[in-house]
Amino acid sequence: MKKYVLPLVSIVVLIIVIIVISVIVNRIDSTDIINTIDLNRIDENKLIGNDVNMVNDKNSSNIVVIETTKGNIEVELNSSASPVTVKNFKTYVSSGFYDGTVYHRVIPGFMIQGGGFLPNGSQKEVMSSIKLESNNGLSNLTGTIAMARTNVPDSATSQFFINTKDNLFLNYANAANPGYAVFGKVISGMDVVYEIEKVPTTTKFGAYQDWPVDNIVINRVYFK
Repeated sequence: MKKYVLPLVSIVVLIIVIIVISVIVNRIDSTDIINTIDLNRIDENKLIGNDVNMVNDKNSSNIVVIETTKGNIEVELNSSASPVTVKNFKTYVSSGFYDGTVYHRVIPGFMIQGGGFLPNGSQKEVMSSIKLESNNGLSNLTGTIAMARTNVPDSATSQFFINTKDNLFLNYANAANPGYAVFGKVISGMDVVYEIEKVPTTTKFGAYQDWPVDNIVINRVYFK
């Protein structure tokens, strides 16, 4: 009988060892899988977070590039002085509204105006007009960007102009002479502005004076 006792004990011990090793291996494998899932989840969250931050950074940027057929004009928006106007302008930029529009009014020694018409002379549908923010301490100096409007003070929508000289007479004077709201300035590309300013103009579509003979197209406007 003694001959069979040791082999039997050995077998039992061996079985126990195998079971213990199997449990440990399975536990390690499971831990590795959980850690892998956690790492993937963290990476995914980082990616999502970065994407959100990129979008937020874009929308919160006050630097806008106006890409034209004559070159690029880089503008810095002044959201602290003109919050309503800048928000309105950014909304148009974000929606791609300005893409494909033209500078439809160019007057040497004064300004270049765009942001409302297509090359065929049709006017784009715009959002509601905004409150005039001309009494904001900003002046219509050379290189500043301001909102175009009708004779009604609170009538600006999408159209803007860039001053090519100091047009102080466009500044706010009083309630009877409220002027035009400046909301930013050109920080790069004034050479492009001057290039546009000197193009030959004509009357087009039977009504619009000072329209460039060859269309100056705004290819797109985007945040930098």
